[in-house]
Amino acid sequence: MMGISRCLAFRMRGRFRMLQKFAMQQRCAVSIGHLLSLAIIAGCATPGISSRPDVPEALRVPTNQRLIREVQAVGVQIYLCTANKDDPVRFEWTLKAPEAELLDQSNKRFGRHYAGPTWEAYDGSKVIGEVRARDAGPDPNAIPWLLLSATSVSGRGVLSQTSSIQRISTSGGKAPADGCNETVVGKELRVPYKAKYYFYAPGS
Repeated sequence: MMGISRCLAFRMRGRFRMLQKFAMQQRCAVSIGHLLSLAIIAGCATPGISSRPDVPEALRVPTNQRLIREVQAVGVQIYLCTANKDDPVRFEWTLKAPEAELLDQSNKRFGRHYAGPTWEAYDGSKVIGEVRARDAGPDPNAIPWLLLSATSVSGRGVLSQTSSIQRISTSGGKAPADGCNETVVGKELRVPYKAKYYFYAPGS
């Protein structure tokens, strides 16, 4: 009987150790899963969002709007040679439209920028803006910095919330200062440019 009792006790201890090991593995798995979830949340909670840029006062958005997206534009400003409205014998480069690819902060394709001016994200949302204020910016050879208000939004993605847009950190994009002439009337000129766009939505 003593031998049987010792055998049973040995088996019980073995099973107890197995249960302890299993419980420890489960706790570790739960902890690792929790940590992974936190990491994913931390990495994805505010994608493509940094902090409000430092801009001239005229280009600041209302304090009750929140920054929802920052993108980099790489493309061209398209100009058309036209006769001046007030002086038909004088010709000038008139802005026709921008044409640019929008990249997020990870340098991944976010959307595109085109006539309107329109910003369209690949999630299907888009916004059309209207210039409210401008500033020459620090680079005299670059297109100006702008503050725009949204006049139309569509879709259900991130840009559908937009109420204001800032264009800053511009480089290039300016038409030639010497204008054009009647020999090239109707001709398009594509000038490379880069800029950062910041999108804001209602809510602090």
